[in-house]
Amino acid sequence: MTAAMGTLEGWMDGIHIEESRATNAAGFVLLIEQKALERRRDFSNGYLVAEVCSWYFPEEVPMHAYDNRASLPTKLGNWALIEKVLSKRGIHLPKEVIEGTIHCKPGAAELLVQELYCRLTNREIKALQYEGTDFTDRQYQEKLPMVARSTASKAIKNNITLSETLHETNIETNKSKAQAIIHMHLQQRQLERVQDPKRFSVKPTLGELAIRLPPTVQQEVTTETRGQEPPKSPQPEIRSRSHIQFREIDVRQTSKRSLVSASPISGD
Repeated sequence: MTAAMGTLEGWMDGIHIEESRATNAAGFVLLIEQKALERRRDFSNGYLVAEVCSWYFPEEVPMHAYDNRASLPTKLGNWALIEKVLSKRGIHLPKEVIEGTIHCKPGAAELLVQELYCRLTNREIKALQYEGTDFTDRQYQEKLPMVARSTASKAIKNNITLSETLHETNIETNKSKAQAIIHMHLQQRQLERVQDPKRFSVKPTLGELAIRLPPTVQQEVTTETRGQEPPKSPQPEIRSRSHIQFREIDVRQTSKRSLVSASPISGD
C-alpha cells in the first residue's frame, strides 16, 4: 500500500488542487488514509475529479461549469459533465464506482482515484489493499466486538443513504437493496453463533450428541463392494435336441380278461 500511495503522491504533486481541499500530495495522502468520511464527501460531488481532469483537458473541462456544493442535483450534474468529457476521450469509469462515490459508499472513492489514475496516465499501479469492493460496512463490522455490531435496522441505515433513496425512486429496487442487506446481516449473525455458541446459549442437536461408533469390518467390506457388480451364478448347460437320440421300445400289454380269470395265489 505504501508504494501505491507513493505513486499517487507523485501524480497529485503536479496537479493544482484547491487549498481548502488538499494543498499538496502530502495532504492528499492524509486525506486518503486518515479521513475516510471526509474523503467520501469531498469526492462525492465530483468537483475534485473535475479539477484533476481540467489539468489534463483544460479546454474541455472549464471549472466555472462545475458547482462545489453537496446537494444531490449538483452531484448528478457535475458527474454527468465529467462522464461526457471522459467518454469523448475513450475513458469509461465503472458505473458502480461512480454511484458509490456519489452516495458516499465505503471504498468507492478510493477505487475511483485508482481507476482515474490508471486511465489518465496509462500506467498500471499495484491495487490498493482496501477492504472489499461491495461498498458496505461489512468489513468494519467484523472488526468490532459482537456487542458493538449493528442491528438489522442500523445496518440498513448505514448502507443505504438518503441520497440513494432520493435518486432511485423505484420502491421495488429499494426493497431489494434492503433485503440484500438484511440477508447479509443474518449471515453475519449465524457466523457469530458458530464462533461463540456459549454467548447465544446454543444447545447441540441430537445428532451432535449421538455417539459415533467406528464402522465394523463387515460394513467396510459392504461399503467397498457396494459399487461393484454382484458375481453371476453359474447357469446349467442346456443341450440342444439334436444331440439327443431316441429309441423305440416294444411293450407287451396283457388283456383285462386274463387278469380277472387269473386264480389267486394260495397261501398253502
